[in-house]
Amino acid sequence: MASAPKPNLPVLYNELVPLNSQDHADWNGRTVDKAPWIANQHAIPLTVEEFPSAQRFFPIVFSSGEKAVPLALMGLNEGVNVYFNEDGSPRDSTPPYIPAYIRRYPFLLAKLDPNSDNLSLCFDPTSDLIGKFDEGNPMFDADKQPSDHTKGLLQFCEKFEEAGHRTQLFMEELNSLDLLMDGEIVINRSDAPDQPFTYRGFRMVNQDKLRELRGDQLRKWNENGLLPLIYAHLFSLDLMRVIFAKQVEIGKGPQGAANGAAVPTQEAADSAPKA
Repeated sequence: MASAPKPNLPVLYNELVPLNSQDHADWNGRTVDKAPWIANQHAIPLTVEEFPSAQRFFPIVFSSGEKAVPLALMGLNEGVNVYFNEDGSPRDSTPPYIPAYIRRYPFLLAKLDPNSDNLSLCFDPTSDLIGKFDEGNPMFDADKQPSDHTKGLLQFCEKFEEAGHRTQLFMEELNSLDLLMDGEIVINRSDAPDQPFTYRGFRMVNQDKLRELRGDQLRKWNENGLLPLIYAHLFSLDLMRVIFAKQVEIGKGPQGAANGAAVPTQEAADSAPKA
């Protein structure tokens, strides 16, 4: 079992080490078809570019707390993921959309010097996706220069950071107009209609305030693509009932109490992409 993430590290990451040709010249990176590191993750950060694809599979909500961020819900209770088995393989024959945050692991860009804005490609050394393997893609070539594989990883991480910046701007727009409200969903089970389950702990767009926005504001958002993102979020919320049913189906539904657990965690919020 992996150790718990250290303070100030994003969710999924246990440690961070900068990739360099001196220490990792003969290391390879593996490509896998399973993601065991997300088997017990119920909330994964999203960027705004992912809303159109993600909203087909997951409820898109916003974390509670001072700095709300978008999250894709893969379960309604802590530690429950209805889309992936314990070994990280998809439960269904057709895998759902895989958020970029998951595909980026175990790599990310991080500041090594707090006084500099430069970002370095780092990785989690506790992962078995990179190391001195006989198989896999080399991280460096014979001249100790980054391989094409490493260049591709770096480019992916750079695009992720750019998407994170655009996501931050989107959240600033929502916050500037005070459009986020505390969310709540009540789900009734057919076998126990007198014992509804209430889920809280997330934020969502306040539709009453959205309807009160001025026409010029809505036109602006429609032109720059923000309005479709808001509706993707709102339409996706119905999937909470689908996830609830999936939890019951796999034997991980809420037991006994009328109130479900809070949905997202602050840990997930803290690990959202930041510019």
